[in-house]
Amino acid sequence: MFSESPIKRRKSTRINVGNVPIGDGAPIAVQSMTNTDTLDVDATVAQIRAIQDAGADIVRVSVPTMDAAEAFKSIKEQVDIPLVADIHFDYRIALKVAQYGVDCLRINPGNIGSEDRIRAVVDAAQERNIPIRIGVNGGSLERDLQEKYGEPTPEALLESAMRHVEILQRLNFDQFKVSVKASDVFLAVGAYRLLAKEIDQPLHLGITEAGGFRAGSVKSAVGLGMLLAEGIGDTLRVSLAADPVQEIKVGFDILKSLRIRSRGINFIACPSCSRQEFDVVNTMNQLEERLEDIISPITVSVIGCVVNGPGEALVSDLGLAGANRRSGLYINGERQKTRIDNDNIVEQLEEQVRDYVAKKEAQPSIDVKIIEE
Repeated sequence: MFSESPIKRRKSTRINVGNVPIGDGAPIAVQSMTNTDTLDVDATVAQIRAIQDAGADIVRVSVPTMDAAEAFKSIKEQVDIPLVADIHFDYRIALKVAQYGVDCLRINPGNIGSEDRIRAVVDAAQERNIPIRIGVNGGSLERDLQEKYGEPTPEALLESAMRHVEILQRLNFDQFKVSVKASDVFLAVGAYRLLAKEIDQPLHLGITEAGGFRAGSVKSAVGLGMLLAEGIGDTLRVSLAADPVQEIKVGFDILKSLRIRSRGINFIACPSCSRQEFDVVNTMNQLEERLEDIISPITVSVIGCVVNGPGEALVSDLGLAGANRRSGLYINGERQKTRIDNDNIVEQLEEQVRDYVAKKEAQPSIDVKIIEE
């Protein structure tokens, strides 16, 4: 049972990355980036498909050389999810991937040389309706800005971003989004807050180089959560030193927690205590693994006792309240005659959840009834 988020999103203009709308109230897109060698076409295609299967809307691929651009052509032909080409310095690579059907260019106009080179890239993007992402990073600020500010600051990131923005605006190109990422939460959040007041274009959120899976997930949740709660952000990437598939899962979990976008099961589970009538921790570990394939947005509460169990079940699609030997089962807030045997709780609850989802997907406007024993 998902209620509408109270967050009022920042107004922004609309761009399209392939068939994915970004900005102007469109669902916040979740993306990741491949970490394979782009020249290894088979490995890169396989990883893109895995990222897509996890729910990604967009995938970014590094294209550092002209050989990688040729590999990108083959990769693009084998996948059907929008691809962003990550390019630095060499404008010729941007022209080549534009020719090969890239859906978005991640390239900073100020870093690719003369005005003629910038104009060539912008013209190619304009001709093929390809948007550009300007990506500013606290770890790679221009030298003069480092000297001016002494260290990366929100104002330094903003000034860097606006240099690139002004180039595109001067060339009458407005189909772009901007990111001002940093590994420090307060630095990134401060920069995005400043940028949100300066431009109308969509903003791509990220806490860059956030760290390993656990620490990086926490840091990203804190930083992105602060911005998203203020209505800032139109697309995001959770940057983890981990499998890119995990980036997608964490990204959706962040959006789900703020009731911005739902995908898959929203589990409510107690941390367990001496009141528990079954092993809550082990049950949850198994359920999350077994039900990972479900993408329908439903809420399932798994509470080990009757103190909080019934209350959480009232606001869940499916709820379980622990009791001696056989636990109470709820559907759409109503207690069912069916009860769950605590000795076989995982298998029975999995069956109930899958049956619920199947009925919901078949008849989404009809109240789902639970399996009766």
